[in-house]
Amino acid sequence: MNKTMKTLLVIGSIIAVLIIVRPFFVLEEGQQAVVIRFGKITRVETDAGLKFKTPFVDGVVFYPEKIFSWDGEPRQVPTSEQLYVWVDSTARWKITDPALFYQSLKTVNQAQGKLDDIIESTLKTVIAQYPLIESVRSSNTILGDEPTDTEIENGNVVEDTAISLLAANNNEAIDLGRSVLSGMMLELAAPNVERFGMELIDIFIRQIKFNDELTQSVHERMIQERRQIAANNRADGKGVREELLGQLSKDKDIVLSNAKADAEEIMGEADAVAAAMYAEAYSKDPEFYRFWKAMDSYKQTLPALDKVLTTDMEYFDYLYNR
Repeated sequence: MNKTMKTLLVIGSIIAVLIIVRPFFVLEEGQQAVVIRFGKITRVETDAGLKFKTPFVDGVVFYPEKIFSWDGEPRQVPTSEQLYVWVDSTARWKITDPALFYQSLKTVNQAQGKLDDIIESTLKTVIAQYPLIESVRSSNTILGDEPTDTEIENGNVVEDTAISLLAANNNEAIDLGRSVLSGMMLELAAPNVERFGMELIDIFIRQIKFNDELTQSVHERMIQERRQIAANNRADGKGVREELLGQLSKDKDIVLSNAKADAEEIMGEADAVAAAMYAEAYSKDPEFYRFWKAMDSYKQTLPALDKVLTTDMEYFDYLYNR
């Protein structure tokens, strides 16, 4: 066996031993690792790269550095008015101390279970101290499109939107609101989470629903509220209508009065002009004027005359004496 073959054989043997004993491990980006020796933590690795471990002695536990989401099951929670509602919440968290996390929980699944206990207990504590409306809305302004009357009557409306509209109709104002209550939950739960090597980033109340016993009564109450609003609107519209009709009648009377006054003035001026023309005509030839007036009168009266009159009347002079 020549020298080259011996060298290759030695190198191959070394590589085989390294593969078998695995003295190295790779820490990828976005990961952190805890090196364990006989059940005890020897060190924590957070920088990506090739890392060394003692073969057959050291074990490595990897944890993601990413942000995890926690989605709790909807829970029935009482408010300060003793209204039992279903609350659906969510949260975000991450592992900040891998060594402490390993010592206390070891796995992400166990961490999720621990968060179930901590967050749900905190949620019940906070919501039970305040009226329902504080958990539903974040301000005294309702954002977004309101559901139609048909949607409400058919029950096709999200519960927390329905509660918000109902409270608005009842002029219920909030003091804190959902956002502040979520912050209070975070402040209360965060120290309990930190004890396990985790950081709780935020908590959100995702949705609130009435329980089955209250849902129907809420919808009926909303329907009554909307009907009352509709009745008020119709009454306001009727009042405006009467006001407009009254103003229209008043304007009509004013126009007719002005028109009548103008007509009488024009007729007076026309009569004055006619009288002046008659006077002028009469002064030029009084006899012809009387003749013309008589002829005009005959034309109007004789066709409709149904009585017997004597011809000696002065009225008939132009018929019998000319």
